[in-house]
Amino acid sequence: MITPYGYDNAFLMLGVGVCLLILAFTLSGLVFPLLFGVLGTVLIGFTLWFFRDPERPLVDVARTDTAIVVSPADGTVTEIVAMDHVAGIGGPATQVTIFLSPVNLHVNRYPVSGTVTDVSYIPGKYLMAFNPKASEENERSVISVATPHGPLIFKQITGFLARRVVYETRTGDVIKAGARFGMMKFGSRMDILVPEGTEINVRTGQKVVSNDTIIARLPAARGTAA
Repeated sequence: MITPYGYDNAFLMLGVGVCLLILAFTLSGLVFPLLFGVLGTVLIGFTLWFFRDPERPLVDVARTDTAIVVSPADGTVTEIVAMDHVAGIGGPATQVTIFLSPVNLHVNRYPVSGTVTDVSYIPGKYLMAFNPKASEENERSVISVATPHGPLIFKQITGFLARRVVYETRTGDVIKAGARFGMMKFGSRMDILVPEGTEINVRTGQKVVSNDTIIARLPAARGTAA
């Protein structure tokens, strides 16, 4: 199934791929029909793969434990950084960065349940997604969530190839861990920022799978989500 978040790009790319295949069957000779046939097949195959949207069950423990932070994206953990102060967290925090290559699943899912307190879209640059400066300089969405265990922030960040973030989240939304909320197109990164005292359950270089990999466990409950 193709994700609705990618219909605009996917149908255009599929159309181009079909046109290339038609040319392959209508042109005479050997070189151009072969070239267009290969290009059309590759483009259609890449489009169906990149914009795929498989069902992804939420890991069992996250169904009952609201302290669990699940991975919002497929990819590789490239950074785990302690930060002295993050405004949206209200103090020290840890940032976990997930890098998505063009072949990873790019549909994003909520890492926690709670109430969305702020959603921001920030235009910016298109630095390579693994560049540490990308978190603060690239085009991105920043979504803040109040949970029973304190605040959490996650960011969709574009990269050199990814030139668009798509999300349907609005301030005030009550969200559920594991639910789809958007995607990033053509290679990108996802940052998750959690408060001090959070137990981090991944390591740098680890492959993660959305809804299945446990990124962290938030501190003991501080009250009810706002």
